[in-house]
Amino acid sequence: MLGDIWNATLKGMNDLAGSVGDGAKEKSLAIIEDWLEIFPQLAEYGLEITSFSMGLAISPSLNVELLGNHENWSEEAIAERLRNHKGEHSITTVLTAIRTAYRLQKKTQAVLKDPLILKVVVKISPEVRVVLGQPILDD
Repeated sequence: MLGDIWNATLKGMNDLAGSVGDGAKEKSLAIIEDWLEIFPQLAEYGLEITSFSMGLAISPSLNVELLGNHENWSEEAIAERLRNHKGEHSITTVLTAIRTAYRLQKKTQAVLKDPLILKVVVKISPEVRVVLGQPILDD
C-alpha cells in the first residue's frame, strides 16, 4: 500500500514537471519569436549578424552576435532610434544597453577600440551584452 502511494506520488510529480517544462518551453519560444523581429532593424542600423545559435532544452535559448562600427552609434543616433522605437521593449532594451555601454566606457577615459560587438542572449530572462572592442576571453 505504501509502495502504491509512493509510486502514484512519483508519477504525479513527473507529470507536473513535464507540464511545467512544456509551459516554460512554449513561453521561451514565444519570447524568442518576439526578439527575432528586431534583427532586420538592427541590420539597417549597421549591425551584421556574425553568429547565430539556437539551443533547445527545457528552456530554449537564442544566442546572436552582431558586429558594427562605432561611427553608426553616436549619442544622437541612439537617442533618435530610442525615440523612433518608443514602446518596443526588445529593441529599446538593446538600444539602451548600447547607449549605457558607450557612456560607461567614456567614463573610463580609455581609447575606444573597434569593433562594436552586440551579443543578444534570449531565454526566459533575456540578456543583452555589448562589447566595445575585441574581447580576449570568451565568456
